[in-house]
Amino acid sequence: METEAYAPGDPASHSYGGRTRRNATMFGPPARLYVYRSYGIHWCANVVCADEGVGAAVLLRALEPTCGVDRMQARRGVEDLKLLCAGPGRLTQALGLTGEHDGLPLDGPPFGLSPGGDVHVVPGTRVGITRGVDRLWRYSLSGSSYVSRPRPRV
Repeated sequence: METEAYAPGDPASHSYGGRTRRNATMFGPPARLYVYRSYGIHWCANVVCADEGVGAAVLLRALEPTCGVDRMQARRGVEDLKLLCAGPGRLTQALGLTGEHDGLPLDGPPFGLSPGGDVHVVPGTRVGITRGVDRLWRYSLSGSSYVSRPRPRV
């Protein structure tokens, strides 16, 4: 339902200062999960999306829970479906993603990819950053009530 893009040359990107032990997964290969701790509290998950050696990824900010909802609710202690996965920390907690998932390919267990349908995406500014704030690199499904807050303008 909602993502944010981070690319080389972007001062808000973990790859901006170059490859480190912490961000190595972000430099490829693509279609892997880059998982890191945010402020030492929450796990955040990104999809690596560029050629190997290029530090680019897309942060998973929100999703609409459709499968395994009972398990997600138990992990989060939250009943409201609209709040269950609305935000990167909530999303990873609901899915049970941790640093153990860093670097795993998304086309194999425990993950699976399936094609989506046609969607209308709304761009907006990214959330929770202090650099590169003017870039319209936050993308949300138009009209979705499952996105995080603040809600992007439609």
